[in-house]
Amino acid sequence: MSPSAGIPAAVSAGEPALPEWQRTAAFVAVIIAFVLEVADSTIINTALPQIRAGIGGGASAMQWIAAAYFLSLGSLLLIGGRLGDIFGYKRVFLVGIAAFVVSSCICGLARNAEELVAARFVQGAAGALMAPQVMAIVQVLFAPLERVARLAWFGVIGGLAAVLGPIAGGLIIELDLFGLGWRMIFLINLPIGLLALAAAARFIPSLDGVPDIRIDYAGAGLFVAAFALLLLGLIEGPELGWPAWTAACALAGLCLLVWAWRHARRRDARDGSAVIAPDLFGLATFRWGMVAITAFSSAAAGFLLVFAVSLQQGLGKSALDTALLHMPFGLGVMAGISMIGRRYLPRFGKWLIAAGAIVLASGASAALMLLAPGGDASPVPPVVLLLAGLGLGTVIGPLPPVIVAEVERSKAGTASAMMRTAQQIGGALGIALIGAAYFSVDGHDAAARLSGLFPAMAAFLLAMAATLTFALRLPDDIFGQR
Repeated sequence: MSPSAGIPAAVSAGEPALPEWQRTAAFVAVIIAFVLEVADSTIINTALPQIRAGIGGGASAMQWIAAAYFLSLGSLLLIGGRLGDIFGYKRVFLVGIAAFVVSSCICGLARNAEELVAARFVQGAAGALMAPQVMAIVQVLFAPLERVARLAWFGVIGGLAAVLGPIAGGLIIELDLFGLGWRMIFLINLPIGLLALAAAARFIPSLDGVPDIRIDYAGAGLFVAAFALLLLGLIEGPELGWPAWTAACALAGLCLLVWAWRHARRRDARDGSAVIAPDLFGLATFRWGMVAITAFSSAAAGFLLVFAVSLQQGLGKSALDTALLHMPFGLGVMAGISMIGRRYLPRFGKWLIAAGAIVLASGASAALMLLAPGGDASPVPPVVLLLAGLGLGTVIGPLPPVIVAEVERSKAGTASAMMRTAQQIGGALGIALIGAAYFSVDGHDAAARLSGLFPAMAAFLLAMAATLTFALRLPDDIFGQR
């Protein structure tokens, strides 16, 4: 279905049916919502030690607080996109923002770890309603040439929002606004979200949907259950000593994934209502790019979690010190996305991605090795974190255009949604795998916590090796330059 269904002809054709100021205001509204959704995936990292001290919970609870958001967001993104097609992009977008604000407030008011995990799951589901509508609204409000410049903002802002999330979290905790401590990292979404809600209601035109589109709720449920069971086994297993039920959960999750894939193929062949498009995996760039971005997102999310927590629990750094130590990393990401990736991707293709993966693996593993011995001074030189950030930006910037390089325009929306899903699920798996390796050596003293960096680094390097391996399976001539 065309995303312009139900849109006034002038708007869907890219004509300036709306005043330029109104289209700009609408664009700002969706950008604000986009930043909220992306930043909340990583802003939690700096706050985890304070949350644990405030409401209790073990190592597995810390992982669930971070992973629940990734899990529900990633699993429900495609359903969110379909709901926008059916009920209208503006309507679903407004519902998503409202739900995100309410769930953020519930997160900030949580009395224990269980309540916070549940609220984070709902927050991710609300993000899954918002996120797909962002791109759809931009697509129907702007002409093709205008979209190029507008959509470029999402790549830069999205990458920065994810990396700067821990910095913002540390600064908010250090300010201790109204004496609320870590709770403000969630409650601050209230004024920002209400601003986005008011701007969207006022400036985004009514965008009707097509009510006869079918949604494969059963397929979506299978994917959610599969990843939930897999994470349950991987997160709870290390802390509980791997009882039989945790291994059974992980195995059941893998079996459900196979079932979900077979179900998606049947639904796609029957009526095209599957939550994924299996035929896209016939394209080499899409197939290997999806695997690479899943492995890469796993490594990146796991590293950011372990780095932020080990600085505070292992070395006793404050939230502000932790935020400041993330800044060189953020600058490196900015340079990698905006300068290196954009300039050299057409020329070097998959070799640029491979080089970025090697640089990130080198910088991030060096940072973890320098943390492990402990110490009172700043343990990681800024140049090491800058190097790691450059590597991350050099990979995360080029991967999305590589993944959709051979996808037909009629399926570009589906491909982009599947790519976002892979990123979020990869992030959840990284928190489960790398986090489990780190917390498996969790103890009450700083030395024990720091010793967990070695298995975490091994898990990180394994994920980066997978990223490199699959990136090298991409075709040599991705963009037809040779």
